[in-house]
Amino acid sequence: MDSILKGKKILIGVTGGIAAYKIALLVRLFKKQKAEVQVIMTEAAKQFITPVTLSTLSENPVLTQYANEETGEWNSHVKLGLWADLMIIAPATANTMAKMANGLCDNLLMATYLSARCPVMIAPAMDLDMFVHPSTTRNIATLTAYGHLIVDAEEGELASGLVGKGRMAEPEHILDAVTSFFLPKKDLPLSGKKAIITAGPTKEKIDPVRFITNGSTGKMGYAIAEELAQQGAEVTIISGPVQVCASSAITVLSVSSAEDMYKAVDHNFDAADICIFTAAVADYTPLSYSDSKIKKKEGDLDIKMKRTTDIAKTMGERKKEHQITVGFALETDNELANAKGKLTKKNVDFVVLNSLREKGAGFGHDTNKVTIVSADKTRELPLLSKVEVAEHIVKEIIQRKK
Repeated sequence: MDSILKGKKILIGVTGGIAAYKIALLVRLFKKQKAEVQVIMTEAAKQFITPVTLSTLSENPVLTQYANEETGEWNSHVKLGLWADLMIIAPATANTMAKMANGLCDNLLMATYLSARCPVMIAPAMDLDMFVHPSTTRNIATLTAYGHLIVDAEEGELASGLVGKGRMAEPEHILDAVTSFFLPKKDLPLSGKKAIITAGPTKEKIDPVRFITNGSTGKMGYAIAEELAQQGAEVTIISGPVQVCASSAITVLSVSSAEDMYKAVDHNFDAADICIFTAAVADYTPLSYSDSKIKKKEGDLDIKMKRTTDIAKTMGERKKEHQITVGFALETDNELANAKGKLTKKNVDFVVLNSLREKGAGFGHDTNKVTIVSADKTRELPLLSKVEVAEHIVKEIIQRKK
């Protein structure tokens, strides 16, 4: 039986990290699967592995410059970007990911990346402290929002002698990720499933210039949406006002108020197989709206508020047997007890608990520390990037697939 990678055009970008030596094995694995392989190297990468090695294994000249110094032949970054079915950056150093996230273009690899029309896969590799630095986690979140696929770094001994997360995924694991990517959608775990996710804050208007909101950025919801899409689901995200972008694989319905979000969920819920309530929906909204700006006067201003619809609870009341629903709880006191209470109150399969007392968790961070709470178990995760948290949540959903 032919390999699913037979004839696939794979463009590998190798950057200047010690893990570059592993790319020889990765190229060999791809060639055994009958894939076509083209390698681009940065100048720094040549300090760790020679172009001759990768050229021999790939059966193609390795490219490092815009032009061949001997012949003057031009290496067109545009043609390279159009040639590939998939571009892999491995190892992806902190420096290269920063360039990718911010559109810097100072070598052939970056020019090709910016020209690529194919999907992009990234295998980060760096030392422990660099990997967990806020700038790195932010750049990974940005690249995920671009729709790129992240092959997560692995735990182990690092070049510095430290032990922790930051090792590039082993070549066999990268091969598995690439093979999964090229699998027909029907073979993915959530193929044929429809998912809706609420994300971000809501804005409750007081007058034409004032509103009540909260600090939700929507990053967690968008990360979950991307992971669901990668696992084959048809994903719709119902989003309050955020600065996060979704990949083209996801349908975004933009809303503003809690009432807007309720109506959008109400319209889409019955057709969904999976519904995840990550949005920080306002619990209260002004009882009345002033068409004119409220002028400053002597004394205090009282604004009467009314309850908004509890979206998760309302949908829980009409949840069907085949549907999987997930709630989120952001707590400051009695965290676990409150989360367990939401299991029955909102009729969800499990609750993802955030505590604002945990450093690096909650609103505004690229990391999160959560506990997955269900009727039969409680699983506490360490501080992770929101992309990694999303992977754990989606795995939990896949295990419960009905």
